[in-house]
Amino acid sequence: MSAGGIMELSIVQTILLSALIVAVLILPLTVHKVEENLEAFLFACGAFAVTVSHVWSGHLIATAVKDPIKITLAVLIAGLLFRQFNKHLQKLTQKAVKTIGLRWTLFLIVLILGLTSSMITAIIAALILAEITVMLPLERAGRIKLITFCCYAIGMGAVLTSIGEPLGTVVISKLAGPPYHAGFFYLIQHLGWFVLGGVIFMAGMASSIREAPIKHAPGAQAATAGDDHNVKGIALRAGKVYLFVMALTLLGDGLKPLALKTITHLNAAWLYWINMLSAVLDNATLAAIEVTPAIDERTLTFLLMSLVVSGGMLIPGNIPNIICASKLGIKSKEWVKAAFGLGLVLMIAYFFLLTAVL
Repeated sequence: MSAGGIMELSIVQTILLSALIVAVLILPLTVHKVEENLEAFLFACGAFAVTVSHVWSGHLIATAVKDPIKITLAVLIAGLLFRQFNKHLQKLTQKAVKTIGLRWTLFLIVLILGLTSSMITAIIAALILAEITVMLPLERAGRIKLITFCCYAIGMGAVLTSIGEPLGTVVISKLAGPPYHAGFFYLIQHLGWFVLGGVIFMAGMASSIREAPIKHAPGAQAATAGDDHNVKGIALRAGKVYLFVMALTLLGDGLKPLALKTITHLNAAWLYWINMLSAVLDNATLAAIEVTPAIDERTLTFLLMSLVVSGGMLIPGNIPNIICASKLGIKSKEWVKAAFGLGLVLMIAYFFLLTAVL
């Protein structure tokens, strides 16, 4: 047993879990049926990981059942509210586009949601984003770009407080004692400028998205509006989010022994690149493994920035990604096309920036 009470992995277990990570990364992009049923596939992967690691327990099952409830209820309630006030929100969105233009509207959407996500939570920011996006005069490719740019911004912004997303909660909790004595504003003080630069960059990227030709806009709108606001569609979307979050809970716990075995003693540079696993794993799980009071501030900054940036690269990486992909029916290949290359560029840019500054 390890210090954390988790069984040491055998060579066979290590190989199986490593192969599972490869499968989670590759199969949604190469097998159509997996892409179409991503939630069920990830659930099966999570159950497999937990079985291989021998970490099934009543507590884990209760956690997997309970953890998605708040997010699912938020998606369900927000969907019903947006159904009620859809026309008012649509008028407001159209007025903004007419008054300040599409480019500034897109810029402000990303900037405001990115900077406020740490207070209104990443979930609420993502729900607002998903609803507004279908009302904008953009073709599908433009909408997917806006979603991915803004999800990057939300993921970065939400980490700055303990209420924005679980990652911030875990870090502040782990560093609450000496020597850091981390309080509510600790991550704002520690990461604020790096996050602000990233959010502004994403807002700028969003402002470069072109408006759809008028002849295409109605069709694009109809494609997404058909069952978005009926109760059955809202409930189905909430159910998919529930299964997705449950799957990630199982996957995170199932892969935790492998993470403990392979990444706990790495230096800042290695941690930075290894944490690209955040693209498919819950970043709060990785943070819970890596962050301790003994960590130095340089290593802490490297690992946190890698977690929040790489979380935008694939759909499972962040809750906002999951919510928005479900709302717009975005497939894994579409997300990768819009977000993966950008995330890789950001990872490289932040690595050199952090190396130079720290």
